[in-house]
Amino acid sequence: MSLERAVAAPFRQRGKTRMGEGEFVVALSLDNDWFSPDQAKRLVDVAVGRDLLSRDGTALEAAFDPSEVEVPAEFVPDESVLREQSTFERLLDALVAAGVEKQTAVAAINARQHDLGVTLEAAAVVYARSRGVDVGGLAADVREGLRADDRTDADDGTDADDRTRTDDVTSGDT
Repeated sequence: MSLERAVAAPFRQRGKTRMGEGEFVVALSLDNDWFSPDQAKRLVDVAVGRDLLSRDGTALEAAFDPSEVEVPAEFVPDESVLREQSTFERLLDALVAAGVEKQTAVAAINARQHDLGVTLEAAAVVYARSRGVDVGGLAADVREGLRADDRTDADDGTDADDRTRTDDVTSGDT
């Protein structure tokens, strides 16, 4: 994954798993000339949101072993790594990383969504679990999103059975 490589590179170059945020931004922007300083700060935010980095005051720590990530000498990250991915995109990435062909996954998820009458994200969680792909953190995000929607729908008079169904889907009870 390009984002993981972009995050790993500064740590690998310095032989560390922890460094100051300023040092990390300088490595991405000035040392490697990959991003502007503002873009490098954006990458930090995206990586923290994706649980690749953790912040401890002004320090950043890799949430994985950077030495285990291959970063080819010619590697240059695409600016798309600066974009927040939707939960569905992250679920799809997890499936592809587990060896499922992207087109196959999308078709199967769409079919599950239609058959179960749930959101695309909930269908993706069900499909990932049926393939043995661990999407625990993402499933929790989907469940929380569904609960937030349920609270809104409850105010609109939505049937409680519909709310129960979405909880069952994301908890794997279907």
